[in-house]
Amino acid sequence: MKLFIILGAINAFLSVALGAFGAHGLEGKVEPKYLEIWKTGVHYQMFHAAGMILIGILIGQVQESSLLNWSGWMMLIGTIVFSGSLYALTLSGVKILGAITPIGGVAFLAGWVLLVLAAMKF
Repeated sequence: MKLFIILGAINAFLSVALGAFGAHGLEGKVEPKYLEIWKTGVHYQMFHAAGMILIGILIGQVQESSLLNWSGWMMLIGTIVFSGSLYALTLSGVKILGAITPIGGVAFLAGWVLLVLAAMKF
């Protein structure tokens, strides 16, 4: 239970910090299209931080299940791959990094589907 609450809170913190860095530290240093890419990474990181916190709370309220655990891990993996690739793309300008992003998106989708399946078993 605590693990996903902690991971979610850390990711929420990082999302706010990275959002501030993008708004104040990158403005004028990267092209506007890359600032939008950065913002997308920040937004998805925050959404899934909230998802991880929700999963941690659910694990504490209902019988722990592998579906809930995998849902949390998929959201964390998605954050690392999806948001991480967008941050790396913005900072480096290496466009091939954008090819990695959909893998993180699939992990996000899997995390939400697993949460639905877990909820159906409550």
